[in-house]
Amino acid sequence: MPLMPQIKTLVELKSSGYQPRSLKDEMRENLICALQTNQPVFEGIWGFDQTVIPDLERAILSRHHVLLLGLRGQAKTRLARMMVRLLDEWVPFIAGTELQDDPMAPISRQALDLLKEHGDHTTVHWLHREDRYVEKLATPDVSIADLIGDIDPIKAANEKLSFSDERVIHYGLIPRAHRSIFVINELPDLQPRIQVALFNILQEGDIQIRGFKKRLDLDIHFVFTANPEDYTNRGSIITPLKDRIDSQILTHYPEDPAISKRITLQESRIDPGVATQISVPVIVHDVLEQIAFEARESEYVDAKSGVSARLTISAYENLVSAIERRILLNKEDKGVARINDFWAVVPSITGKVELVYEGEQEGPYQVALHFMHQAIRVLFLQHFPNPEKLKKGEEKDPYGTILTWFSSGHELNLLHTDTEADFTAKLHSVAGLADLVHRLGIPSKDALSHMELVLHGLAEFQHIGKDLIGNDLYFKDDLAGALLDLDDDPE
Repeated sequence: MPLMPQIKTLVELKSSGYQPRSLKDEMRENLICALQTNQPVFEGIWGFDQTVIPDLERAILSRHHVLLLGLRGQAKTRLARMMVRLLDEWVPFIAGTELQDDPMAPISRQALDLLKEHGDHTTVHWLHREDRYVEKLATPDVSIADLIGDIDPIKAANEKLSFSDERVIHYGLIPRAHRSIFVINELPDLQPRIQVALFNILQEGDIQIRGFKKRLDLDIHFVFTANPEDYTNRGSIITPLKDRIDSQILTHYPEDPAISKRITLQESRIDPGVATQISVPVIVHDVLEQIAFEARESEYVDAKSGVSARLTISAYENLVSAIERRILLNKEDKGVARINDFWAVVPSITGKVELVYEGEQEGPYQVALHFMHQAIRVLFLQHFPNPEKLKKGEEKDPYGTILTWFSSGHELNLLHTDTEADFTAKLHSVAGLADLVHRLGIPSKDALSHMELVLHGLAEFQHIGKDLIGNDLYFKDDLAGALLDLDDDPE
């Protein structure tokens, strides 16, 4: 039965049968229990089931310090924070100690003095697992005093202590993380001389402050995160430090759009009231997720920088907000996402991709539109016949009626402010469009989104023209339009 905070003194703790154990043993034993009972530890982390999570679990079983290495937006910090679940819910410590000393295994001078003074009546307090997690973002201005500690001259003066007395030491973040998980994000940003200060802590668990011959047997589980880009652009992890980090685990982006979609839905912040008014068809969401996959493969994007999962999360939030704005303006109760709404996600793309020279020449806006065009092509080919094959006479043209309608001089103007009724009526006005979707067996609830995708797909393969004017789309047959212009010309 787990120990509870009702125990208040050392003698009660001893009577309970409590035995101290190291932090890494604690995490290892709790992980073993979770694996044996099929309890998820890293719940809500998708796409890592066969790769990152098994590696991380093996590292914990091996009592290893860990480096999570991966591009931005790959849930590295999220993984580190979830390791807290492997800690005991409560652990005892000697009340009043800076380093939260274990009553049965004290390491600080302060704890030893309290035990000497009070003996078995030493007061015991309890520390919750959530308070045993310390996180520090590595920046170039981080000092050894911040991490390890320094001499406190004010404390020495106030308490009339000699500078040779170890009580003048002010401990830094790492000693204060004794019996805790300590995470350093963006490790390469630490200056090399600061990284050197971590050597002894990782290998022997001890520290040295201003020449004090003092050994603190710190019990800390270190987790570091880093981006491979940092090794060349902003700094590097020095080789001796990498050698002391037991396990280096590579993270990655979702390899399956379905996993990416699950992450987006889980992480996006949508007002519950709005969520009941707005629906995003499956095919529209698929196009949105495909944008990130296209960006990661694009020649316009710096592959070393990566494309964060935050792109699709922010894009989804903006897409929902575009629908919310439209139904507010149109005074409607419900709204459905359209591919025509994707102009609203451009701000979510332009700020989240690092462009190479060619991309800068194109411009962020045009590059974002390029990703959208590529994503539409991919999804169109997944659901409808390839128009390129039809040109070669390989199969009967299912788009004939639609193309004839446009070649007859008809145009379709899809405005971003169209009401749901207007949008539906406009799509149904295109001859053969609804019949094509119906023949392919697409459910009626998804018909409109697929009808819209057909138009975008035919435009991508240049069977019809598509113009973006402001935030509105205009579909037409360019050749038919040119002939009509000639007919109207009085010359």
